[in-house]
Amino acid sequence: MATAVIMPRQGQSVESCLIGKWYKSKGDKVSVGDVLFTYETDKATFEEESKVDGVMLDVFFEEGDDVECLVNVCVIGADGESVDEFRPAVGGDVGGVSAAIGTSASQGDRRDGSFGSVDSSAAGTNQTCQKNRPPDTFGSAAAISPRARRLAERTYADLRYAVPTGAGGRVIERDVQAVLAQGHRSAEFSGTAALGAVGGAEVLGAAGGTGAGGAAKVQIDYAAQYGDKAEVVALSNVRKFIAKAMHASLANSAQLTSHSSFDATDVFAYRKKLKESASAKPVPTITDIIIFAVSRVLLKHKYINSHFLGEKMALFNNAHIGVAVDTPRGLLVPTIFNADSMSLSDLSAHAKGLFEKCKQGSIEPDLLQGASFTISNLGSLGVEMFTPILNPPQTGILGVCNVIERLKNGKPYPALGLSITYDHQAMDGADSARFLKDLVEYLESFSSNVKSEED
Repeated sequence: MATAVIMPRQGQSVESCLIGKWYKSKGDKVSVGDVLFTYETDKATFEEESKVDGVMLDVFFEEGDDVECLVNVCVIGADGESVDEFRPAVGGDVGGVSAAIGTSASQGDRRDGSFGSVDSSAAGTNQTCQKNRPPDTFGSAAAISPRARRLAERTYADLRYAVPTGAGGRVIERDVQAVLAQGHRSAEFSGTAALGAVGGAEVLGAAGGTGAGGAAKVQIDYAAQYGDKAEVVALSNVRKFIAKAMHASLANSAQLTSHSSFDATDVFAYRKKLKESASAKPVPTITDIIIFAVSRVLLKHKYINSHFLGEKMALFNNAHIGVAVDTPRGLLVPTIFNADSMSLSDLSAHAKGLFEKCKQGSIEPDLLQGASFTISNLGSLGVEMFTPILNPPQTGILGVCNVIERLKNGKPYPALGLSITYDHQAMDGADSARFLKDLVEYLESFSSNVKSEED
């Protein structure tokens, strides 16, 4: 029995994924456990393994295609079996999808529903826009994937010229790319807007042609502009997401940063004691200790443990701490939910597991959202002070800096720097200062605070 492999849904917030690399082609033998392809969300990469033995009967999408979740991607079965019932079709239902969704029917892993997607004849990347189609052909603004919408917003693509090739007649990323290839940009893309969008590249008028509504067509010859002076590389999906999120954060919030430091003598002594203990589990890192302390202090400062919602605020009952992690693919921020209810050892183990998943690119998307507060540690890189950027709608983010030797009463001590950025729309400077003051006091007496919790 032929079995369709669908594009998995990695978290409720993910609507579509990019095909990364195909490891199996049409006609290849497939065994259970073989990696069929990789796929990407905005924040992580995953491998899809085969659940059945057989032959790859057909592949409906190519590398780089933006595919909606739960849509058939390929079919595995026996030589000669028909794949017509599984083939995605524009605007039509996919027959048999409820009988095979990436696992064998005998395993009982079924989901009901019918989905539309791209006809195999339109699944390639050579789609072109119809130059003379009526300007109102593309009707529903909702019939566009999130990734395609972001690309259209960044590039001013004129979606009236988009030829939908996605599920149920939906416009997906490659359709927007086809619009851009034909030079169709909205009327908003002109003069100053165009220059801002492409970073000062030349905008060609009559000589370079225009798109719909008299919009200028942009032609950027990077090879001529930079020659052998620089290598021009494409941004990764993660970097594109970070760029947009950081710009939106600064544009939509009133951010202010305050700096302080604490005497880390007690924290270092506590870690040394754990290291010397023969029965001790892996010793919590400085980051673990900061997370633990923040999770306790946050509960006393509700306006910095919150989401700013414009005219309302969501004040959290627990501390859900996001922690910035440097990975080969870019910055990821996994969330430690209910950190305030964890012991230090449990929190340390949980954080280590999340960080490893981020570095391996296997973190679940649902674990990269939902934080009420964020911590970013640049201390290990020698940073003495910095201004972390908020992750909206959060109202606070703590920067952890390096250790500097200072003097107190003529004696040296290790001062560990802290930088708190807060949204001045949500609170006053005194509110964040009180939080920082309480955090400093908690950390300077860390060993006794942990002991009192254990008792």
